[in-house]
Amino acid sequence: MRLRLKGGRVLDPANGEVAVARDVEILDGRIVAATNETADQEYALNGDIVMAGGIDLHSHIAGGKMNLARLLMQEDRRAYPELRGAFCGCGGGRAVPTAHATGCRYAELGYTTVFEPAMLGANARGAHLEMADIPNLDTGAYLVLGNDDYILRLMAAGAPQAQINAYVGWMIEATQAFAIKIVNPGGINAFKFNARKLDLDEANPYYEVTPRQVLLTLIRAVTELGVPHPIHLHGCNLGVPGNDDTTLATILATEGRRLHLTHLQFHSYGTEGDRKFSSGAARIAELVNANPNISVDVGQVMFGQTVTASADYMSQYRNRGMASPKKSIGMDIELDAACGVVPFEYRDKSFVNALQWAIGLELFLLVEDPWRIFLTTDHPNGGPFTTYPHLIRLLMDRDFRNAQLATLNKVAQQHTMLAEITREYSLEEIAILTRAAPARILGLTDKGHLAPGGVGDVVVYKEDADREAMFSKARYVFKNGRLIVKEGEIVDLVAGTTHVLRPDFDRSVEADITRWFDDAVGLKAKHFRISDGELRGGAGPTILKCVGAP
Repeated sequence: MRLRLKGGRVLDPANGEVAVARDVEILDGRIVAATNETADQEYALNGDIVMAGGIDLHSHIAGGKMNLARLLMQEDRRAYPELRGAFCGCGGGRAVPTAHATGCRYAELGYTTVFEPAMLGANARGAHLEMADIPNLDTGAYLVLGNDDYILRLMAAGAPQAQINAYVGWMIEATQAFAIKIVNPGGINAFKFNARKLDLDEANPYYEVTPRQVLLTLIRAVTELGVPHPIHLHGCNLGVPGNDDTTLATILATEGRRLHLTHLQFHSYGTEGDRKFSSGAARIAELVNANPNISVDVGQVMFGQTVTASADYMSQYRNRGMASPKKSIGMDIELDAACGVVPFEYRDKSFVNALQWAIGLELFLLVEDPWRIFLTTDHPNGGPFTTYPHLIRLLMDRDFRNAQLATLNKVAQQHTMLAEITREYSLEEIAILTRAAPARILGLTDKGHLAPGGVGDVVVYKEDADREAMFSKARYVFKNGRLIVKEGEIVDLVAGTTHVLRPDFDRSVEADITRWFDDAVGLKAKHFRISDGELRGGAGPTILKCVGAP
């Protein structure tokens, strides 16, 4: 099957193309150099913008926490039912959409690849089964480590780095993961021993290791294993005023090692002013700009109803009293990690919520390198992913942004420098944030660009001065060369693939891991492992091999 998109303007920052007038040709699901051969299908684009399929490197789309959130927020699906039509499925929802709705709504926006950023080892099989039910998207998941008793026990005993590396490699392979995520390093485990906070250099009350030690040990592990994506860190003290100091200390602790700080907005709070809540965005952005080893995603707050779901039960326990509606879930998952689900409504007239909104935008606009910052709302924690088009307009249109700012809590307006920032994102920078940069940091060499050899995930947008309207509904979306969206509507459902990583590691660690599972877990290590045949209905994964330190 040869497909030709004719007469578009190609926006491909990975290859230096900015609105270049040329055809894009796809042969059997892959982009090829343009030819004069007769195409099986041809689309006249008449100057429309052509981009690679969008990549969201951080969105909670599957796993135990999201199913708990769906159980808790049944009114969300009643308020946003699945659209009736030839491709409707079960459920619906906006804050926590069903698997089917997740794939359809992402595709309509022009996204074709999404990564679940917090998969527990104990819940990995369920997470993969759920991701397999998401249509039109390739997926992958980051394994949560750093609070599991096995690794903390090794660290407390002074185990050699090589043994820890082997354990990390084994866990990535066994759970079919793509990268490593740390959530509040050591802090979730500390909660089990009645601690309610754990700062960067505060020792776990049982294992007596600090978050700094956990972080640096795992940074070294993924570096030496050659994992393309750096440690994906949810740092200490999420949501706590004064955590900007912790974030700055965390960046300095890396001493030049690669680290990705996730949902940075929630870690950028100062204590200045009468209300002891202020923006630390300028200080943090300055340090991020000065440290090219650091990358970030923002976790932008968007006003309206959503639900927060996190393994960081320290923060969720603290916030449960602010639930809206008044209900929440907190639980331990197989003694592996915690999970807290707290519904929340961000209000534009709230001082705290309005300042959170402004802090996220300050980070977006003050971090200078678009290749090291990524467009996220930490779906659904800061807001649903369906708000991305509105967020894009806020970034691209200063007048619109300032008009929105003027409607917010008056005191919050006085505590942000947002109105003074003149920067407006270009279309090229949006393409970097949402396509080229995620592909690069994840090591996906055949995604995020439109050069020959790339996958045939291609999106066409009709240019509109109203960028929210432009990015709300793609004109065309092709998944592996197959048309799945036409004029903003789903016209086909296709199965994606699961991206997994295959690191090399010392397999002698398996003997100790087997003993640990027999003694402490209550499940055989061989049964904990997920086989290739269990993924995507037996279709198996798309494997990325580690080829050395990035």
